Amino acid sequence: MPKARRILVAEDNTLVRRLICSLLEETGYLVAGQAVNGHEAVRLTHELHPDAVLLDLEMPELDGIAAAQAIAASCPTPVVVLTAYDAPELVNQATDAGVGAYLVKPPDGDALDRSIAIAVARHHDMIELRRLNQELRDTLDEVRRLRNMLPICASCKRIRSDDGYWQDVADYLHEHAALDFTHGICPDCLARLYPDLGEEESSDG
Repeated sequence: MPKARRILVAEDNTLVRRLICSLLEETGYLVAGQAVNGHEAVRLTHELHPDAVLLDLEMPELDGIAAAQAIAASCPTPVVVLTAYDAPELVNQATDAGVGAYLVKPPDGDALDRSIAIAVARHHDMIELRRLNQELRDTLDEVRRLRNMLPICASCKRIRSDDGYWQDVADYLHEHAALDFTHGICPDCLARLYPDLGEEESSDG
């Protein structure tokens, strides 16, 4: 049997809060805690870690929208907002705040159950989307890092191109970085390749 979800109820009206708690218990939920203002709702979310939060939009000290934003930022939890007004602008504000479902008061048991299920499902989808986005960013970072690494032969020092061909370093950099080279010879190579020349210069000195 699945474990009953624990719900935090944030509603400043005592009678409405008791009604919602009774509906939750009748529907098979557990009331994890009760808050009477937005600040208390945020604090209890941190302390109790409920499975979902029911937030009244109009609460003292910190309204439901601001409380939902604070919860989303610091302790991401599925949120259902409760309001007496069915206004499109409130729905938009609630959605922007990270709210998963919207419920007009007074709710019935079926509507309450459905709203919580929707909020939990949307929250899980959001978490999964964030995880996938992070994996994608990590993969792109790794691709960029690998693209900055050039396979180079340990013996002849030629570079392997993206097509799998081995090119001279000068040819590769000219093709991919528009660099041209002037040629010279370092002292070590001069001594190794032309030892007599090196001895002549020493004796002349």
